Amino acid sequence: MSADGERVLFLRTSGGEDPVTRLWLLDLAADQGERLLADPTASWNDGSGELPEAERIRRERARERASGIVAYSADADCRTVAFALDGQLWALDVAASAADDDDLARPSARPRLVPTPGAVAEPRIDPTGRRVAYVCDGALHVAELETGVSRVLAAQEHAEVGYGLAEHVAAESMYRYRGFWWAPEGRQLLVARVDNSPVQQWWIADPANPQQPPQAIRYPAAGTANADVTLHVLRLDGTRTELAWDRKAFEYLTTANWDAHGPLLSVQSRDQRTVRILAADPVTGATTVLHEERDPAWVELTYGAAPLRTEDGRLVRVSDLDDSRRLVIDAVPVTPDGLQVREVCGVDGEAVYFIGQQEPTEEHLWRHEPQTGLSRLSEGPGIHGGSAAGGTVVQFSHTEAGRTVAIARLGKPAGRTIACLTAEPVITPRISWLTLGPRALRAALLLPSWYEPGTRLPVLMNPYGGSAAQRVLRARTSAFCEDQWFAEHGFAVLVADGRGTPGRGPAWEKTVYGDTLSAPVQDQVDALQSAAEQYPDLDLGKVGIRGWSFGGALAAMAVIRRPEVFHAAISGAATHDQALYDTHWRERYLGRPDENPAAYQRSSTIAEAADLTRPLLLIHGMADDNVVVANTLRMSSALLAAGRPHQVLPLSGATHMPTENTVSQLLNHQLAFLADALSLPGLTRRSRSTGFEISAGS
Repeated sequence: MSADGERVLFLRTSGGEDPVTRLWLLDLAADQGERLLADPTASWNDGSGELPEAERIRRERARERASGIVAYSADADCRTVAFALDGQLWALDVAASAADDDDLARPSARPRLVPTPGAVAEPRIDPTGRRVAYVCDGALHVAELETGVSRVLAAQEHAEVGYGLAEHVAAESMYRYRGFWWAPEGRQLLVARVDNSPVQQWWIADPANPQQPPQAIRYPAAGTANADVTLHVLRLDGTRTELAWDRKAFEYLTTANWDAHGPLLSVQSRDQRTVRILAADPVTGATTVLHEERDPAWVELTYGAAPLRTEDGRLVRVSDLDDSRRLVIDAVPVTPDGLQVREVCGVDGEAVYFIGQQEPTEEHLWRHEPQTGLSRLSEGPGIHGGSAAGGTVVQFSHTEAGRTVAIARLGKPAGRTIACLTAEPVITPRISWLTLGPRALRAALLLPSWYEPGTRLPVLMNPYGGSAAQRVLRARTSAFCEDQWFAEHGFAVLVADGRGTPGRGPAWEKTVYGDTLSAPVQDQVDALQSAAEQYPDLDLGKVGIRGWSFGGALAAMAVIRRPEVFHAAISGAATHDQALYDTHWRERYLGRPDENPAAYQRSSTIAEAADLTRPLLLIHGMADDNVVVANTLRMSSALLAAGRPHQVLPLSGATHMPTENTVSQLLNHQLAFLADALSLPGLTRRSRSTGFEISAGS
């Protein structure tokens, strides 16, 4: 959004079946609809670029499945835009492209190619719109848009050093996806320098193509060394200043930005129990502590913009107080007990916008202003969020009915909307929202559309159960569509969020400190038994459980520890060996493996592999560089050594999130496994008779 709130830029494909993302403009001051600014399928893009490795990694981390223009950067007025397309750098004059024309779907101007020395990643335009900074081969470059001339501001000292990109743990575990930030005047940058040489090297091979060499990656597994990260002010005249803080005590750079009051950053100790918010002097590099947060377990990092400052310089942060994650402005908590802040969206003057939860199954957009206090902007169950500038608020809503984008202008009549072109799912989830057991577990139950009372149904539990996400949110997600697909084959599908998942307050989330699986397993048991009391047609003699990533480890541990409850399990891309995951994420919950080996033992399915007595299907992508396939291979080895029958399905060439075609066939494979493991031959017959069998690409 432009600073004055008049212009909104956004990315959208032409429809739910189209993967090519285009850049659009909605000019609120003009009496016209959405205007197409840049279409990568047009003639100006000859497709000669090549995607750099850094961009491939960024897309994988972001679970990006679209193509075309998947990210862009605009100046403060949204007059000039820069974006990368297959490694090439493009700039676009928004005013020229949005010139008055009867055909809003035909851009009036073409993007222009900006010369670069190689493939670019993370291009970001400066707030004044005069120049673009980008990363190329580990160096940070700045291109003058008027002349097209690029210069190197920071070059690699050696092959393991890079400027301007977030290191692995920042992007995977800290919610910091950027590595440089422009100063408001557009002549200085705050830039992260990452030295990966201390980080151990792993190799990801493709066994299906033995003629290809393995890919070398730097992976900071739990207990090992992290990258050495420093922060520098780089100026266009070539001078630079390193920012100073106690990096030995605070080795994690968790957030950074540069606002009208100067650089602002936060750093965290290796044990994650202390976070400091620092203001920096860009001339001297000296830093001043604005706030220090401590927690006996860990200090939770909040997704979004916090910490940040308002126009007047008031510090906005999030703190855990009285078992609530609260918004704090200038040391004063401004949200009540029971309202959990999930994300700070940003500020507009002195107004602070954030996403908060009171009912755990709903996320709402809130605003706090000094004069009027706290107000909730969104209505109705769902997942709501947004952003604001110049008195204009763009609100995103994802409900059981689908997705909408609405625009409101404070003090002005009826707002506008941005059309959402999401495809309608072939199967519509039929969800009963439940509150189960003494801990009031939030759950969703999906039954077949053809179900009639008195029909006994086998049960399939499909949790995630980890701290990264909730599954039970009041929205029509793709995961719920997948759940309904299993339901149409004859299952009662139960999804429950237990202890450790977000949205229920710090104490709830930190129950898993030192033991990440025991409480989540028990909560799945309790949810199942409580649901069966309300729905007696649930057949507790035929219960399967499936999950992916943390959910895969949860499913495996559930069938190992509670075989009397769970009779078969599917464990996909699971962290079976906790020491194989990255430092920041894993040590947050379990500490360092050399200091707390018992915690890793308690949370490892491998340690209890010999206790398996039920059917177990292990699935893993062979090219997974997030949760490496060694997890599943070691689990299989432990099961084999103990004489425990099991199945392993390797996905050749697949990463942590397999492609759509792989997923479609994978669902059919899982269905066949469950039908066999639970003695349910009618499942596969029903798929053929109802037409719900999935084919590749459907």
